[in-house]
Amino acid sequence: MDAERRFAAERVARLATIGPGGPHIVPVVFAVGANCVYLAIDHKPKTTRRLRRLANIAANPDVSLIVDRYDEDWSALWWVRVDGTARVVDADSVAGVAAIDALVAKYAQYSGARPEGPAIVVSGLRWSAWSAQI
Repeated sequence: MDAERRFAAERVARLATIGPGGPHIVPVVFAVGANCVYLAIDHKPKTTRRLRRLANIAANPDVSLIVDRYDEDWSALWWVRVDGTARVVDADSVAGVAAIDALVAKYAQYSGARPEGPAIVVSGLRWSAWSAQI
């Protein structure tokens, strides 16, 4: 199993952060860059723009992202997790533009509604994976 390829091909991941209130896990769209994973805060409805994931990253930049495949045929199960260090960057910074460009290239939904940011760049990637098809 090529963990990085399998991870990059997925459409949604779960982002885990931890802060003063404990762990926080949310589904996110993402793109894989050169030795990093990109995310951005976009236009989808949110109850607030003061997102817990951003506060948690400011307090503790260690994050995890996981993608997985469930199937009733348990011999087809797999997951890939990447752990790294996140930083929040302005959408108009060099890193922010790279992140949002990568997301626009992966998701057609962003072609008419480019994320306004901020962006999140996860680096120092450490990969873990499991598959029933070892």
